[in-house]
Amino acid sequence: MPVADFSLAGKVAIVTGGSRGIGRSIALGLAEHGADVAIAARKPDALAEALAALSNTGRRAIAVPTNVRRTDELSRLVEETQRQLGRVDILVNNAATSPSYGPVQEIDERAWDSLMDTNVKSAHVLSNLAREAMLRHGEGGSIIHVSSIGGFLASDVIGGYSVSKAALVMLTQVQAKTWGKDGIRVNCIAPGLIQTEFSRPLWDDPKFLAASLRDTALHRMATPDEMAGAVVFFASRASSYVTGQTLILDGGRRL
Repeated sequence: MPVADFSLAGKVAIVTGGSRGIGRSIALGLAEHGADVAIAARKPDALAEALAALSNTGRRAIAVPTNVRRTDELSRLVEETQRQLGRVDILVNNAATSPSYGPVQEIDERAWDSLMDTNVKSAHVLSNLAREAMLRHGEGGSIIHVSSIGGFLASDVIGGYSVSKAALVMLTQVQAKTWGKDGIRVNCIAPGLIQTEFSRPLWDDPKFLAASLRDTALHRMATPDEMAGAVVFFASRASSYVTGQTLILDGGRRL
């Protein structure tokens, strides 16, 4: 066995929001390191394209159309993964929404509920379901939440999103503390400004982009692919003694 073992051979992963952006890159990174992967998202066309890219890695892959706000669909996601791929070893809670831009007092109740149901509740529910699946094979597992630099930096533009992402950091710690005895490690990544369609309203704003890059040590945005390596680390035996941690991937924004 290598001293630093990043192989995911024989492992099965679930990635929510896996059809595009950061989630797609994470799914591909996991497959490239040997995992079979189930991707979940709402839009069939985007799922089909991502599934084709995953299949090109030579790993088994499935796409399960899923609205993460619906518990029955989360249950079906785990069930289908076990039925078609045999087990669950890795869960990446990446699906997220940001329906409201502007001051926090302007977020209406519907938008607030959408934020919390998608970004926090779904991660809680799906993690519980994945834990049950991991306990069935008794070999432990790895859960990785995708938070954001917004969970550490207060914002007057995406305040509600920041609150939801801060909650994921604590969910990581609570689950890690509780589930360590089961051999299940729980960690988190917190991306900075990434050039995705999801974040386009931010980086498409010249003033916001200029301010963000000025405060970032590397003076650039990241690509989605630059987020995948940290997830592979957390999913693999290379991080076998790491749990409850959040790795900030922001190019030095908080320095």
